[in-house]
Amino acid sequence: MTIIDEVLHNNEAYAKGFNQGSLAMPPAKKLAVVACMDARLVVSKILGTKEGDAHVIRNAGGIVTEDALRSLLISHYLLGTQEFMIINHTDCGMLTFKDDDLRARLRKETGVTAFAPERFYAFPDLEENVRQQIQKVRSHPWVPKRIPVRGFVYDVKSGRLREVTG
Repeated sequence: MTIIDEVLHNNEAYAKGFNQGSLAMPPAKKLAVVACMDARLVVSKILGTKEGDAHVIRNAGGIVTEDALRSLLISHYLLGTQEFMIINHTDCGMLTFKDDDLRARLRKETGVTAFAPERFYAFPDLEENVRQQIQKVRSHPWVPKRIPVRGFVYDVKSGRLREVTG
């Protein structure tokens, strides 16, 4: 059995007891979160939220890419979110490489040069990355200035969030 087969089996059990089909489309807490895709981050547990409470946009590094911005704008303008939160974390894999090194490795291993992704968004400083992601959101002309945009580092050892300021 493959891992996908295993999780499909798990889904059957989940669906049998599923009772959340009437949740509203807009998130109940009017919160949108951009977070890293790291499997150690279970955003709903970290934040104490449940199904239907928040939009969670995830990618490697919790980076505010063009697609993440697209999702935040849809979340706000079409689904009513009123606060944005960015979550990066300690022990992040994005701290372990440089974009050019990964690109060279991929060319070597595959024998192919590709034009996308244009960047991998590796970063050397966790807190500075959080600040940059906050700035990307705050500086976008379509993000209303009244929307709070706050950034945090999740400590994978303690389970605590620490706010990044300035």
